[in-house]
Amino acid sequence: MKNIQLLGLLLVVIGSFLPLVHVPIIGNWNYWKLDHYLAIACWIFAACAVFGVVNNSAKIVRFFGILLIVLFAFTLVAVKMQSLEYFSFLPFKSWRETFAGVVKLKWGWAVEFLGAFMMILAGNSKKVNQRTQI
Repeated sequence: MKNIQLLGLLLVVIGSFLPLVHVPIIGNWNYWKLDHYLAIACWIFAACAVFGVVNNSAKIVRFFGILLIVLFAFTLVAVKMQSLEYFSFLPFKSWRETFAGVVKLKWGWAVEFLGAFMMILAGNSKKVNQRTQI
């Protein structure tokens, strides 16, 4: 169980350095280039989850895994809203949506979410194993 949780944590941390968003002309952005505060929050949540893994507390790991998923979902919504806001000078809504659509999400998000889900599901597998032994 610990190995799967640590692998999930490793995926979350590595995923924050992978390309998450592609902005034309500018290039790929990772979590740090998207927003410094969100990247720091991601790393703090991951560090707190390491504390849970070291102390063998599945509840702590699961809690911070859920917080990471909420943070990632918030970041995805914020990226979409910011891209729409960036093109707010355009007169027509359809133009804004079209130009905002050029900001593409990249494969790094799959790594981020996979790591967080591994943290949560590895914590739940301990309960399932205890129930089957009874």
